Amino acid sequence: MKKVKNILIFVSGNGSNMSNLIEHFDSNPEVSVEAVFSNKPACVGIINAQKAGINTIAFTPEELHSGRVAELAQLLNPDLIVLAGFLLKIPKEFTATFEGKILNVHPSLLPKFGGKGMYGKHVHKAVIAAGETKSGITFHFVNEHYDEGNIIAQFECPIAPTEKVETLQQKIQQLEHTHFPSVVEKLLAQ
Repeated sequence: MKKVKNILIFVSGNGSNMSNLIEHFDSNPEVSVEAVFSNKPACVGIINAQKAGINTIAFTPEELHSGRVAELAQLLNPDLIVLAGFLLKIPKEFTATFEGKILNVHPSLLPKFGGKGMYGKHVHKAVIAAGETKSGITFHFVNEHYDEGNIIAQFECPIAPTEKVETLQQKIQQLEHTHFPSVVEKLLAQ
């Protein structure tokens, strides 16, 4: 019998990628979304995870930096930790503990438009302001530096000359929803 692969998901907001992954793996007996962690105990992502019957763990930034969150995560024996709209920087000790097991999706084609403060609409505004003709998403492993971990996969979308932040955000979110489950599956199969 195959070992069940455990996933932990970290969110800070609405968690649409989290919900997509929970739904995708719900009927897969070989993969379990063990828990959803969040630094925002009342965020929509936590509420939706609870509605889906997933264990949730809320924590403070202090608990993340003290090592408490890493201890809790280790107890759940994750095969993969997925950051799905998680906005806090992961401490070096945490990334060292789970090296090669923390996946993030960034809403641009890294190394362009990455780094501190580059998330969500901030990225899309910068991409449009720079006159880029394409954008996309980057799946990468997480290390102690913002958006500098090894790139796993990238997916592109065109930017129209009249592109608005909101329409680019929709294109990027569609790419995330389309590709997130298959990227996670490939990593779990390794």
